[in-house]
Amino acid sequence: MSAAGSRVDRQPAFVLHRRAWRETSLLLDLLTRDFGRIGVIARGARGGRRGSGASCQPFQPLLVSWSGRADLKTLSAAEAVAPAPAIAGERLYTALYVNELLIRLLMQHDAHSALFDAYAALLPGIASAEDLEPLLRRFELLLLRELGYGMEFVHDSSTGQALEPAGQYLLSHDGGFHAAPAPADPRAYPGRVLAQIGREDFSGPETRRYAKRLMREALAQLLGARPLHSRGYFRARHAPPADAI
Repeated sequence: MSAAGSRVDRQPAFVLHRRAWRETSLLLDLLTRDFGRIGVIARGARGGRRGSGASCQPFQPLLVSWSGRADLKTLSAAEAVAPAPAIAGERLYTALYVNELLIRLLMQHDAHSALFDAYAALLPGIASAEDLEPLLRRFELLLLRELGYGMEFVHDSSTGQALEPAGQYLLSHDGGFHAAPAPADPRAYPGRVLAQIGREDFSGPETRRYAKRLMREALAQLLGARPLHSRGYFRARHAPPADAI
């Protein structure tokens, strides 16, 4: 059924963001598996008529139902289908960063089932993994691919020749890499590191450092001049897991 249809039942979803609306309701930004990102009104979710809205929390796996033909739907049911991962303390800021990326970069009603599944797998990792950086880098790379901005880590985008391990390369606006005009250019990425990032091998500290910088550069091209609020929270709180983003 199309997202523009009148009713959808029991759709897998997560709440990306929620805020109060009028006296007793909530405005929810949902990530759904088959309909992409949608906005819904949870009427009475903060009042006695429909309960406290306790299920409509970020990071909680849900089955949701809604109706309506306008862009803003009306939520009719929300059922928690599994325990929410215990994301707390400083790790919460990392999860909020991921949510903000999805809100800023995904168009409404544009479904990405692979990205939904990756997000569902990422949340427990954020809650429990000892090392967050590889998880985030892989998710960011998938997000770029799903948006049509996947990176070419094999060939020089200008010449078509293979990237040399000893070479130094700059990120192109088309997601490729071209040889840096000056070997000492501080913006450049070593070819050997790009090969490791392309294999999603983030085991080495040098690769981690360059991968974080690369993701920031690539995402900045899509996010524009408006900064991410979540990064501001990290800086204000001095949260160590913020090093991962």
